[in-house]
Amino acid sequence: MADLLYRWHSNEINAEIVAVISNHDDLRRMVEWHEIPYHHVPVSKENKAEAFAHIDELFEKYEADVVVLARYMQILPGELCQKYSGKVINIHHSFLPSFAGARPYHQAYSRGVKLIGATCHYVTQDLDEGPIIEQDVIRITHSDSIEDMVRLGKDVEKNVLARGLRSHIEDRVITYENKTVVFD
Repeated sequence: MADLLYRWHSNEINAEIVAVISNHDDLRRMVEWHEIPYHHVPVSKENKAEAFAHIDELFEKYEADVVVLARYMQILPGELCQKYSGKVINIHHSFLPSFAGARPYHQAYSRGVKLIGATCHYVTQDLDEGPIIEQDVIRITHSDSIEDMVRLGKDVEKNVLARGLRSHIEDRVITYENKTVVFD
């Protein structure tokens, strides 16, 4: 979020951020400092239906052209994925299709990989399987710990998300079946 706000504030991302919806309240001050409305909508097992109904109301209220999931760590219900198909972008801290789901750096570490990466993709009903917009990798070695991998991976994630979002905002992405063509 901080990286996107910085890029937006620096005019690197030509878009209006109309609101931030979060299931955590820890970024409120930073977002409100930028004079952007902040909505805290906690999601738990007990309130998922109500929480996602409220989130859908907020999506409709703000009429956003794109929704970015960054560290959201909740699976959107199928109805929302369908309703906002091609408008919800996620950053996954893994070079998909490898290491989908939770804790990909731990999975990568246990496999002894030499490359880690990030994938920016459209959200679909199938977890981490939407059309890929942007990807990048960074080389690691056997001496890198899981903590090193997470730190290095976060740098890659920020850049991949920014490039993927910029491509979407600039209407340079065409989706066909489960693939994308991204124009320069």
